[in-house]
Amino acid sequence: MSIPKKIFILLWRVWFYILMGIPIIVMFPILLLFSSREEWYRQFFVVARFWARIVLYGSGFMPIVRRDAHIDPKKSYMFIANHTSMTDIMLMLHCVHNPFVFVGKKELAKIPIFGFFYKRTCILVDRNSQRSRKEVFDRAQKRLQKGTSICIFPEGGVPDDESVVLDGFKDGAFRLAIDHQIPILPLVFFDNKKRFSYTFFSGSPGIMRARILNEVTTNGLTQDDKKALKEKMHRMLLEILEKDIDK
Repeated sequence: MSIPKKIFILLWRVWFYILMGIPIIVMFPILLLFSSREEWYRQFFVVARFWARIVLYGSGFMPIVRRDAHIDPKKSYMFIANHTSMTDIMLMLHCVHNPFVFVGKKELAKIPIFGFFYKRTCILVDRNSQRSRKEVFDRAQKRLQKGTSICIFPEGGVPDDESVVLDGFKDGAFRLAIDHQIPILPLVFFDNKKRFSYTFFSGSPGIMRARILNEVTTNGLTQDDKKALKEKMHRMLLEILEKDIDK
């Protein structure tokens, strides 16, 4: 890679992180107010979607969303997607209008500025703690009872090996969906790894494609069906991603 290109990517990535932080600082009083009570989470979600679009468009990304399914605004869902980039959070917020809460690893709460509100509004999980995993289910239940959806990246994190198309899925999203008998609505993100991976000197502005698939019902399923459901969803997303690679 040439030195001018490295300098461009360096400045562009720094600009991305500035874009993540400045709107949060500017809107801090509003975000603080709306994140202070669960009853006001819907208002917080609207502001969060606005923030996500500032980051995406301001960084030169152009989201293109294909919708196979209509998302019922009156229903709660378990949203899932493949996980390859920090931009997955912003693209998920851009794609989905239904208020949802992320379930994610507690390490993201350490990110300056962003982490403050992430900790206040998301359901954090310590995967090494049995108690933490139980608290996730209790908090998710409270959110679902208020009509809020849940979003989980079932790979559990971004694979260290960027050649991995789709890492194995964890149980959490499917256990929750079955427990609460809510449909799973999968999304596929095609370009996020290419656009903004965790390899620092990589990526570029450009198109970010997303596809919202048809929902998968969990009505009548029990925890005995969890493994088959997880494998079905993994196979579905993997086939779509591999077909796109082969184009």
